[in-house]
Amino acid sequence: MGVRAAGQIPQQRGEQPLDTAVRYAEERHWDVVPGAWLEAVAGTERCSCGEAACPAPGAHPAHTEWQAQATGSATVVRKLWTAQPRASVLLPTGRAFDAIDVPETAGFLALARMERMELALGPVTRSPDRRMQFFVLPGAVDKVPGLVRSLGWLPARLDLTVLGAGDYVAAPPTRFGSAGAVQWASRPTQANRWLPDAENVISPLAYACGRDVGAGV
Repeated sequence: MGVRAAGQIPQQRGEQPLDTAVRYAEERHWDVVPGAWLEAVAGTERCSCGEAACPAPGAHPAHTEWQAQATGSATVVRKLWTAQPRASVLLPTGRAFDAIDVPETAGFLALARMERMELALGPVTRSPDRRMQFFVLPGAVDKVPGLVRSLGWLPARLDLTVLGAGDYVAAPPTRFGSAGAVQWASRPTQANRWLPDAENVISPLAYACGRDVGAGV
């Protein structure tokens, strides 16, 4: 199975936030939380938060208590999205998984290296802000800085961030305003139900980020 180029990832059209959120809760046992949504204002789409210059329109938490609202109950999920069908689908990190966030160019380079190395890979999202998030086992926040240093890289010089407790990933079919929708670069499947540990994927990710930004030891 070859790694797809950025423009060749299949479009995930027709997915409804409610149905998708329920599937994440039921099939993957992920907590989900409804986020902001897009509203039509004077012929344009704007974020429900009301900020005209919102950096992630329709793709961020709707209120400060979002972590307490996150749930893995399909029944509760249905109630939440029935109340606001347009709400984005957010996945809290630091619970069932952490996520390693890298630039899109580095992410696709890392995917190609992982395939050649035959590494086990978890789900990977690709967002319209040209970032990719690699799902790994919880605990990556504490592990990754040391792992990066052990590979000879300075963490501060790499455009690589770990999302853990208190963070979230915007999941398909969430839309970032007019920029487009979040997509799966590597879809959740039965084969990747068991997530990799950060130490199993950090080498190709660190290498790709170092090459992408010209970082060095």
